[in-house]
This record gives sequence, structure tokens and C-alpha cells, in this order.
Amino acid sequence: MAGGGGAAVPGLPVVLLPVGVDDAALDACLAALDAGTPARTRGGLADDAQAGPRALAIIERWLARTPLEAGYTRRERRLGEVAHLDEALAACGDADVIVLAPAAVPGPGWAGQLAACAARDGAIATATPWCNAGETAAWPDCGEVAPRPGGLELGRLSRAAEAMAPSHPELPSAVDHAVFIRGRARARAGGLDYASYSTWYAALIDLSLRMAGLGWRNVLCETAFVARGGEGGPGEGDLDALAARWPGWHARLAQFLMHDPVRDRRAELGRRLDGLEPPAQHELFAQ
Repeated sequence: MAGGGGAAVPGLPVVLLPVGVDDAALDACLAALDAGTPARTRGGLADDAQAGPRALAIIERWLARTPLEAGYTRRERRLGEVAHLDEALAACGDADVIVLAPAAVPGPGWAGQLAACAARDGAIATATPWCNAGETAAWPDCGEVAPRPGGLELGRLSRAAEAMAPSHPELPSAVDHAVFIRGRARARAGGLDYASYSTWYAALIDLSLRMAGLGWRNVLCETAFVARGGEGGPGEGDLDALAARWPGWHARLAQFLMHDPVRDRRAELGRRLDGLEPPAQHELFAQ
């Protein structure tokens, strides 16, 4: 069940999208993927028996026309969010992967910017782009949820982010709206802990902290922007499990949100956005 034809793009990670229950969000995400990702990028839709008839029709139509090298897998019975994603990641072997949240809308150039971020430092295990609802990677305000930018504004934000000088500062952990994961680091740290966590939000924090304990870095990719309708969050018992395994985690996250050590990067993105010229007439009509 592949999408486009020809050879896959070398150097770009596999894009993995878990299929959610929101049909409209799925349609918007797939459209943004096609618009903002190079043709023949490898991608996969992983469906944990979530998609209904309308979503299946959206997926079938997308697979028939997407320029990406895309496939689709569907389980007959639901396995669970974390276990299913662990299965999908394991199927990628030691390849680098970008996991995109089901309700995410990536901006233009997003995948290339994440790949370039990881290429600058071999110690980077995860790279998280800006997001209007990205917790520690949120823009314009740390820890705050802003309205999801529309297509034209998302394009402008992506252009402004691409113009930033990359420094890739440390984050407490990766954030689940969109994350590059280095295959070698993930393989060394082991799979996702689906026995302890019920959500990708919590399992990603745990994986990030395990990789950091092995000497890898979890960073902000300030040159990319991915939009989202709202934040992810933990399931029942997830925060208790994180606190038991990582006693210092909650305090570290609270300190980051309170003091915002990357506030200069947030401010720079705002200045660069303000400095962009208004969109051309053809850009307005293209939305």
C-alpha cells in the first residue's frame, strides 16, 4: 500500500503518523504532510484499529495521490497507544524516525529542518520543533497553548524559524506534537515501556530520560514549526509512574517552565516573524 513512486529521499527520517479518531484532523495533517514534505520521503500511517469508514476513505484517497513513499498498516484489534507505537517503531529497525501527533499540522520544510538539526550534533537523540501547543517548546509563550495558526500564518512562522541561527538548546525531554528520534539512540535505550505508561506523552518522556542517562541530548529544533490543535497529556497513573522512576522529573520540568531558559529563542522567532514582508498576492490565493 505505497503512495508515490521512485526512490526514497536519502537522509530524511521515516515519518510515522499514528492514526487518531479525529477525521478532520487526519485530513488536515495529511494535506500538510504533502505540502510541506519532500516528495518520496518515506512515511507510514499506523492504525491501532482507530479509523472509522470516513477516515479509511481519507487514507485510501491520500495513498493514491500522495507524492510520499507512504504505507498504511491497521491492526484488527486495538493494542493500546504505547504498545502499538512501540511496535511501529520496532518495525523501522535502527532508522531515524519522526513521530507526528495525529492532530499535528507540520509547516513547510519541517522534516528537512529536523534532519538538519540532528545532523549538526551526533549526540542529539531527540529534536522537537516549535509548536503553538508544545509545552516547553511552545511559542510564543513557554507552557501556554496558543490558537493553532492557519495555513498562511504557519507558512510565515516556518519561514521565520528557518531564518534563525541554530543553537539547539537542551529541553528537559522531547515533546509529543512532533519529535525526531535517532534510531541508534532508541535502540540502545530499548523500546517504549508500554507496561508502565498508557500514553505516548508519558512514554516519550521516559524514553527521553533513558537516552539522556546514556549521554544523548534532547533538544529544541528552533528552525522548524509544527502546529497542533491542543496539547497532549498523560493518562491515569502516568504521572505517578514517571515520579516513581524519575523522582527529579517534575521539579526539573517546573523549573524549566518557570524560568524559561530558551526565552531568548522564543523572542527571536517573534522578531523574525514581525520582520517578514507581507505575503505576495499569489500566496494569499494559494491558501
